Amino acid sequence: MSKVYFYYAAMNAGKSTVLLQSSYNYQERGMRTLLFAPLLDQRSGRGRIASRIGLSAPAEAFSATDNLHARIAHEHTPAAPIACVLVDEAQFLTPTQVHQLTDVADDLDIPVLCYGLRTDFQGRLFPGSAELLGWADDLIELKTICHCGRKATMNLRTNAEGKGLKEGAQVEIGGNERYVPLCRRHYKAALA
Repeated sequence: MSKVYFYYAAMNAGKSTVLLQSSYNYQERGMRTLLFAPLLDQRSGRGRIASRIGLSAPAEAFSATDNLHARIAHEHTPAAPIACVLVDEAQFLTPTQVHQLTDVADDLDIPVLCYGLRTDFQGRLFPGSAELLGWADDLIELKTICHCGRKATMNLRTNAEGKGLKEGAQVEIGGNERYVPLCRRHYKAALA
């Protein structure tokens, strides 16, 4: 029986790097993988997963209206079976898409590895992450560190001057220029 895995972390923990390494491990053994990246995040280009350390790979772009089970089932053929599905920026999945991915694991017997943020810049769960926390078979925390050396669990959104922001839309795409991974203590201090 295949499983759904949710690898979660704060910003800059290497989630995309681990995803790309996992895909490479399958491919090195002659197994086909199917990678997904949200249309919402095109920092690396449409349908592309890239890590900060320079690794990248093409991916299938998905939007909130896509039926991921149908797309995966269409690609999964006896002549070209899919050994693993990997989803980058999984926080942008809809709850319905998370359920579709559980059907991929349960009905198509394909493992699904999802990588994403657990919470937004206000410490609130993303809808996709909340659903994955409830429905994934295995939850794996990837760790990164705060500037103090403690584990970073929070994502501080900053303005152009580097000051922490308390309010704004839940989704604002950005990288190191907009977000800083911090431990809870330093996150609270940055917003005080």
